Amino acid sequence: MKDTEVALLGIRHHGPGSARAVAAALAQWQPDAVLIEGPAEADAVVHLAAEKDLVPPVALLAHAVDDPAKAAFWPYAEFSPEWVAIRHAVDHDLPVRFIDLPAGYGFAPAEAADGGRPEEDRPDEDRPDEDRPDGDRPDELHADPLALLAEVAGHDDPERWWEDVVEHRAPGADALVPFAAVAEAMAALRAEGLGESRRDQLREAYMRQQIRAARRAGHRRIAVVCGAFHVPALATMPTVAHDRALLAELPKKVKADITWIPWTHRRLSQATGYGAGIQSPGWYHHLFTTEGDPVPRWLTRAAELLRAADHPVSSAHVIEAVRLAETLAVLRGRPLAGLTETLDAVRAVLCEGSDVALELVRDRLVVGDELGEVPEAAPAVPLQRDLARLQRSLRLKPGAAARDLDLDLRKDTDAARSRLLHRLRLLGVEWGVPARSSVHSTGTFRESWRLCWQPEFAVRIAEAAQWGTTVEEAAVNKAVGTARAAVELAELTGLVETCLLAGLSGALPAVMRVLADCAALDTDVAHLAGALPALVRALRYGDVRGTDHGALAGAAAGLAERVCVGLPPACVGLDAESAAAMRARIDEVHGAIALLDPDASGQAAPGASPDTDGLAERWAAALRSLARREPAGGPATGAPGLLRGRAVRLLLDDGRLDSEEAGRRLRLVLSVASAPADAAGWVEGFLTGGGALLLHDPRLLALLDEWLNGVSAEVFTDVLPLLRRTFAGLEAGVRTTIGGRVAAGPLGVAPPAPETAGDLDRDRADAAVPVLALLLGVRPKIPRQATGRNT
Repeated sequence: MKDTEVALLGIRHHGPGSARAVAAALAQWQPDAVLIEGPAEADAVVHLAAEKDLVPPVALLAHAVDDPAKAAFWPYAEFSPEWVAIRHAVDHDLPVRFIDLPAGYGFAPAEAADGGRPEEDRPDEDRPDEDRPDGDRPDELHADPLALLAEVAGHDDPERWWEDVVEHRAPGADALVPFAAVAEAMAALRAEGLGESRRDQLREAYMRQQIRAARRAGHRRIAVVCGAFHVPALATMPTVAHDRALLAELPKKVKADITWIPWTHRRLSQATGYGAGIQSPGWYHHLFTTEGDPVPRWLTRAAELLRAADHPVSSAHVIEAVRLAETLAVLRGRPLAGLTETLDAVRAVLCEGSDVALELVRDRLVVGDELGEVPEAAPAVPLQRDLARLQRSLRLKPGAAARDLDLDLRKDTDAARSRLLHRLRLLGVEWGVPARSSVHSTGTFRESWRLCWQPEFAVRIAEAAQWGTTVEEAAVNKAVGTARAAVELAELTGLVETCLLAGLSGALPAVMRVLADCAALDTDVAHLAGALPALVRALRYGDVRGTDHGALAGAAAGLAERVCVGLPPACVGLDAESAAAMRARIDEVHGAIALLDPDASGQAAPGASPDTDGLAERWAAALRSLARREPAGGPATGAPGLLRGRAVRLLLDDGRLDSEEAGRRLRLVLSVASAPADAAGWVEGFLTGGGALLLHDPRLLALLDEWLNGVSAEVFTDVLPLLRRTFAGLEAGVRTTIGGRVAAGPLGVAPPAPETAGDLDRDRADAAVPVLALLLGVRPKIPRQATGRNT
C-alpha cells in the first residue's frame, strides 16, 4: 500500500466516509503532488477550483468538439473524495493532475474503439464509463466486489455493510490503515479475476503511465486518489513496454472540450442517464458536514420541515425519534444509526405512520435540491454566455427546485422572459414548460410556466451552439432548419405559432413560405383541420406581442376554406378510432373559425383577413352537410354517428338549429331503422361538452329514455360501453339530476316555470344583450319569441 514515493488511496466515489478518510490521509501523508482518477483533459480547468464561485455539487462536462451530443459527465459533491483531494491540493498550492484516460477516447466511433465491433455487439463492461453509473463498478456480467465482501462478512446488504465499515466510521490514529485494508480486500478479489474488463486494463495502464510521469517530474511524495478497485493494478508496476502495448489498442482520440457545470443532488440520486446512483445525497452531505452525532441534528431539520408543512411536530417528538433510531441501531448491530433507522424513526414518531409526510422528508432532506455554481471564468460556448447574460438581465436565476412563474405580457420584462423561454424550448432546452395559470386567466396577455433547471441542459446548449452564437440567432436558424425538414402541415403551423410566441420575426417569412408550399400540396382534410387551430391561435397574439399577421391571416383563411369544402366527404366511412380523432379536430376547427370570422362571435382574431367574412356561414353549411350524411347503405356509405351527432350539437349551440329540429333529428336516429351502435355514437357526439341540454329540454331526455328501454338485451351489451363513456363525461351534478328525473318520471313533461316577481321588461333586457355577448364572446342576438328561449 505505502512505499517511499506513492500512497494509493482507494475510495468509493461519493462516499462521505471515504472523503473524511482521504482528508485525514492527505493531512498525514503531506504529498507534494496529488493525482486523481478523472479525464486527463480536466487538467486545463482544475485551477478553477481555487475560485470561490465554484461551489459543489458541480460536474466536469466533456464533449466532442465536432459533435457535442457525444458528452460525458464526472459529478462531484462536497462529500466526494475526489473533490476533497482537489481542495486539499488547491489550498496547499500543490500540483494536481487527472490521470484517467482522456475523454476523447470514449467519443471515438464504436468500431474504432473496439477493434471493429459495432457498439451493439460490445459487452457492457467495454463501453465508456459515462454509460455506467459509477465508472468503476463492474457490470452485471461480473460479480459485484462489494457484494462478495459483504457476503464473506456475513451481511446480505452490501450497501449497509459498506456504510458500517467505512462511511459511518471516523479516521483513526493512522489514517492510512483503512486504505491498506481495502486494498488487501480488492487484491484478493482481483486475484480471482473478478470484475475485470478490457477497458479497466486500458485505463489502469494509462494511470500507471501518469504515475511514472509524476515521478519523472521530480515528485517524491505522490498521493493517488482512485477507485478502490484499481488499487491492486496500480500497486504493482509492470514494464513500460507492457503498458505501451496495451495502450496501442486505443482508437484515435477525438478532440474534446471540457468545463465545469452546475450539478444537483437530485441528479446525483438518479441511477440512469448521467446520474451517479446515490440514493441519499442529502443525507450523505449531512454526514460529511456535521461534526459529532449527525442523527439529532438531522431529525431536528426533519421536524422543522414537517412543521413548515403544517404537521404537528414538537421537541418531544424529536427526542423520542432520536431514542428510537439509536435503539434500532443497537438491535440491528450497527455502529451508528444509519439512514434506514433514522427514516424508520421519522415515520413512526414524526410522521405518525404517514407515508405521505415521510415522502416529503425523503424528497427534501434525503435527496435535496442543492444546485452548484460555477465561476464566469469557466470555459463555455458563446451561446451559453449569451444565455447567462439574459438570465441576469431578466432576473431569471436557474434553480434545481421546480417553481411557478406567472408572466404579464403587457410588461416589457415579462414579455422578454416569455420570448426567452419559448426560444429555449425551440432549441430543446426545456427549462420552462407551460403550466396552468394560478389565476385561471384565459386572456392572451398572461402566461404561466413551471421552471426547473437540469444539469444536462449544458449539453443541449452545446448542441444548439451549431445554430448561432446568441439565443435569438440560434432559435431563428433552428426554426428555419426545422421548417425545411418538416413533412407534416401541422408541424409547420405549430412552428409558426412558436415563432410568434418566441418573437422570431427573422424566421417567420421563411417558415411561412414553406407552409404555403406544403399547404398547397396537401389534400388531406384531417391534416388541414389539424393545422388550422395553431394558425388562428397565433393570430390572437397580435395585440399583446405587436407582430404583423398579414401573410398568416391569409394562410389561415385559405386553410379554413379548404376544410369547409372537404370536411363532409372526408368523414365518410371512418372507423371508430379515426372518427374519434376527427371529432377532436372538428371541435378545434369550430373554435378557430369562431375567432377567425367576426360574424361568428363578434370578436375576430387580431389581423384577421377580409377573406374570412362569411366563413362562419360556410362552416355551418359544412356541418349541416355532415349531419345529413346518414349511412343509408351501410357504415361505409355515410359519416359515423359520432360525427353527425357532434355536428348537430355545434349547430344547436350556435343558434343555427333550434331545439325542435334537434329533437326531430334525435328521434330519427333513435328509431328502429338505425343501428344501435350508430345511434349510441350519435348520442355521444351530441352530448359531448355538456349534458345540461337534457335537463333544459325534457323531450330530448324522454326520447333517449324511450330508445334505451327498447334496445334488446343482446344489443344493449354492445352499446353499453359507449353510453357509459358518454355519461361519464357529463358533470356530476348533471348526472345526479338526470338520474333523479328518470327515477321520478314521467319524462317528456317540462318542469314548472319558476314564479317571477313581475312582468319581464323586454326592452331593458334586450339592452343588456350586447354587453353580455361581449363578455361571453358570442354573437349578440335578441331572444326570439317563437322558441321562448335565448339562442
